Amino acid sequence: MIGTSDIKKGLCIRYNSGIYTITDFQHVKPGKGPAFIRTTLKNVETGKVIDNTFTSGHKLDDVRVERRKYQFLYKDETGYHFMNGETYEQTFINEKIINAPQFLKDGDYAEIVFDAEEEVPLICELPASIVLEVTYTEPGEKGNTATNAFKPATVETGAEVRVPLFINEGDHIKISTTSGDYSERVKK
Repeated sequence: MIGTSDIKKGLCIRYNSGIYTITDFQHVKPGKGPAFIRTTLKNVETGKVIDNTFTSGHKLDDVRVERRKYQFLYKDETGYHFMNGETYEQTFINEKIINAPQFLKDGDYAEIVFDAEEEVPLICELPASIVLEVTYTEPGEKGNTATNAFKPATVETGAEVRVPLFINEGDHIKISTTSGDYSERVKK
């Protein structure tokens, strides 16, 4: 059990018979009345996001988690296959707990968060950004350089991303895995 003073981003708690991770929080001390903590909770099984307010001093049931680095091997009908680089143990991950499965390519590393007591994978997180090669996009028209003009592009994993007009096939681009947006062109 932990108190509300121990709340921080990324903390996993048991709440309403589910496991939630705290994605955002704010301590509020109004002029009248007791202090409280406004939180945004994300259910790790369903991905549903809820807002909840805890009064100051409220006790929460925390979940002890372990973060381990795994390498993505391949995807088939049973799910996504990952391998621990130290023990060579393989695990299968369901697509719904991966934060951006459309950007996974063979050999990439991801961090899998396990419930330490039950050894159940809770979340699979890709790095904040990932570099992929553009495999198809329409060529940019010469002189068509309006600001904030974007076109669709397909990357090597098959995902579609909106990119600026100057991006061509064969270019490597950095993509944010949280939003799925183009960040910048990368020289290889």
